[in-house]
Amino acid sequence: MRMISTSFPLPFFSHSTKMALLVLLFTLFSASTATISPNNDLPVVDLGYELHQAISFNSEYDFYNFTNIRYAAPPVGDLRWRLPAAPETNRTNIQTGNEGRACPSVLPLWSLLQAQWLTTYWDNKPLGISTNISSYPYRPLPQDGRTTEDCLFLDVIVPKAIFEKTQHKESQDKKPAPVLVWIHGGGQAAGDKGEDDASGLVERSMNGNDGIVYVQMNYRQGVFGFLAGNIKEDGIANLGLHDQRFALEWIAENIHLFGGDPNQVTVMGQSAGAGSIVHHITSYGGENGPVPFQKAIIQSPGWVPGISEEQQKAAREQFFNILGVTTIDEARKLPSEKLIAANALQIYYSAPWGSFTYGEVVDGDFVPDVAWRLLLEGKFDHSVKVMTGHTYDEGLLFTGPDSLDGERFESDIVAYVQVSKDTAKYIANVLYPPIFDGSYGYKDSVQRWALLVGDWSLTCEVDHLRRAFDNETYAYQFSIPPALHAEDIPYTFYKNGSTLGSIFFNRPVANVTVAHAIQDWITSFTLHGEPKSDLAPEFPRQGPNAQLMDTRLESFELIHDRTDGPRCQFWQTLRYDI
Repeated sequence: MRMISTSFPLPFFSHSTKMALLVLLFTLFSASTATISPNNDLPVVDLGYELHQAISFNSEYDFYNFTNIRYAAPPVGDLRWRLPAAPETNRTNIQTGNEGRACPSVLPLWSLLQAQWLTTYWDNKPLGISTNISSYPYRPLPQDGRTTEDCLFLDVIVPKAIFEKTQHKESQDKKPAPVLVWIHGGGQAAGDKGEDDASGLVERSMNGNDGIVYVQMNYRQGVFGFLAGNIKEDGIANLGLHDQRFALEWIAENIHLFGGDPNQVTVMGQSAGAGSIVHHITSYGGENGPVPFQKAIIQSPGWVPGISEEQQKAAREQFFNILGVTTIDEARKLPSEKLIAANALQIYYSAPWGSFTYGEVVDGDFVPDVAWRLLLEGKFDHSVKVMTGHTYDEGLLFTGPDSLDGERFESDIVAYVQVSKDTAKYIANVLYPPIFDGSYGYKDSVQRWALLVGDWSLTCEVDHLRRAFDNETYAYQFSIPPALHAEDIPYTFYKNGSTLGSIFFNRPVANVTVAHAIQDWITSFTLHGEPKSDLAPEFPRQGPNAQLMDTRLESFELIHDRTDGPRCQFWQTLRYDI
């Protein structure tokens, strides 16, 4: 195991590759330390434990931004790897949130190579770089200046019209507004609450309405949020999920102070954020009462199901070895800088291509079983209304160059999916057979692996949710090329003048009408429980025919959901030895 160091030489990347990588990373690691002075004219909300003032008023979109509101105590020292705790009372000074906050965040090395690999694959050219992760020198990315373990903060963005109704006692219309809560993705390893600018989405919600109250949260990730493997005696698994739940409970208790309705909360997430939402819906096997939200917009829900105790233990011991400790209690006593550096080193190097080292695990409590099995067995909160979305080619972004070698297909299934050789043989020969005429959804070995990975860890969840909620879900598919995982996010957060329309190419969105339609679906579902847009056809529920709205470059069309079939049914019933 390499020791933590900052003196390794940097590998060479061309300028064009660097730019592609920067786009791929969504600028997760760009510094953001600007301080905004408080303005006495901006409103202050009394949260009981603190007084919090809006940091700004957006005159273009007509909303207040209450940023960096502490929702939990700092998870440092003895509170590391423990459940989130209520913040201490501090009413001495008015808080403005002018100090940026982001949880420790890192992406694995393979993700830095992915743009170059996929470009050569599409162009049918040799890769020209090593696919052996361990052969690369450690090259820590510049640390975001906001990074801190003390990161359990959230933002509230509220249109002026909504906020002022709440504040004016004489107002005749004090009906609180629906709330939309964003849980960011990033493989449970990277990202932060503010990486996607919500101003365009909030503005779109005010099209003929007062709009919505928008909330975005940080939560612990990587080793800080998902350390597991026999730590129950002195720690808690799935802490990132517990942080999210703590923030959702804060919203239920406090959002009325901003004009939001705690009984009209919609949670929205993408990738790991969407996977988190599925785990909230199935939390405690549905036996702990209703979840603190009423609707869910679940975009490309992603997680690695069935992480074994052996895998959890290996990740934990590797982390301890980097630190030079043997117990979680010893790790708690180390300085934050060392823990953050160890987390970065471990995830950077140890995550196999397409994975992120840490994630949700079965813990017998919050996660009593694999989430899709809980859905199958009816062990979840049935009261939630659900809309899902996914892209046409979810799996390719997590497919590495080794997939070019079709002879490895079965052995890779055993290693990656964690199943027996007999099960892998069935998967390889029956569900995803080596037939490359397009009849099975692929024409080469790369597409074959991409489809398997997409089905197993992302796309099939749409089918599982539809079946669990008795065909009452709404669903869309994003098919604008290249339609990779997360390609619909620039459309979700589109605002006039946006330049980023793809995670690979710095270009405008291909069709602004599609962006506005997706935003209309999101905001109308949040406001009224049904996705509607004057820019697109009627958007019905999936129904027993498993229909979904396909969003294409020049059109919208209702089609049959291709996840409705034996492959996804197999993945939902697969038993893991965990």
